[in-house]
Amino acid sequence: MKRIGLLSDTHGYWDDKYVEYFGVCDEIWHAGDIGSPALADRLALLRPLRAVYGNIDGDVLRRQFASTINFSVEDVSVMMTHIGGYPGRYEPSIRAKLYATRPKLFIAGHSHILKVIYDKNLSCLHINPGAAGLSGFQTVRTLVRFSIDKEEIKDLEVVELRTLNKI
Repeated sequence: MKRIGLLSDTHGYWDDKYVEYFGVCDEIWHAGDIGSPALADRLALLRPLRAVYGNIDGDVLRRQFASTINFSVEDVSVMMTHIGGYPGRYEPSIRAKLYATRPKLFIAGHSHILKVIYDKNLSCLHINPGAAGLSGFQTVRTLVRFSIDKEEIKDLEVVELRTLNKI
């Protein structure tokens, strides 16, 4: 069994709460808009890091990470990208890849909106962890933890970080 910590859209913002919440995880996954190589390095020091770059990430992060990755954990196939859309409204650039590979778990960020949706057409769980950083319109920063045990995705937790005071 693997315990996964998932976040997105940090935009270079480090929160010491990442240590608290991801300290119990086996891996950290970042669904893009990392924001700085230093943030990626800090996450990778905490736990093994799998990440994709997002639309705000510069050349250094684009050389370090791919725009989309496919991998397996236990018996679960995973596709992760930054701009992916949602079931019924997938980003056109990712839709064909999704239907060709049919992962059991599809992860995307970008919208800053936390969503966990099961796509019956693909037999696939879609997770967008929302935004863990300060940039954007969100008023609550979020991240997600879950376990993968053989072919089962379970024990999913949504973690709300401090509420943002925006004007």
